[in-house]
Amino acid sequence: MMTNSKFKDYLALHGVIFLSSFSIIVSKLASDVPFLSGKFIFYFYLLNFLSVIFAIVWQQVIKRIPLNTAFSTRSLGIIWGVLWGIIFFEEKLTPMMIAGSLIIILGIVLVVYADE
Repeated sequence: MMTNSKFKDYLALHGVIFLSSFSIIVSKLASDVPFLSGKFIFYFYLLNFLSVIFAIVWQQVIKRIPLNTAFSTRSLGIIWGVLWGIIFFEEKLTPMMIAGSLIIILGIVLVVYADE
């Protein structure tokens, strides 16, 4: 059974992955505006802010969670990227995206359970 402390560690892990996935949205938005325009500079600073927050929280998370679990779980950012593409940029979900997402989830499950 997972302790309350361990639950908080894993919640922080997934929270930081979720937060870092927003950098995908910001990067895509920045690519659609003129270079060095006001919006570009705003997106640039927002992306750097997200990166700093990610780096700080990530360092705290990997102190408490096994590295193979933390780094394999980090690949969930790819799935968030697929979801953000569908939600914000009207991209189409393909069978290959679904298959890839399932493979990622299966890989994470295998690594996490092998760690226990």
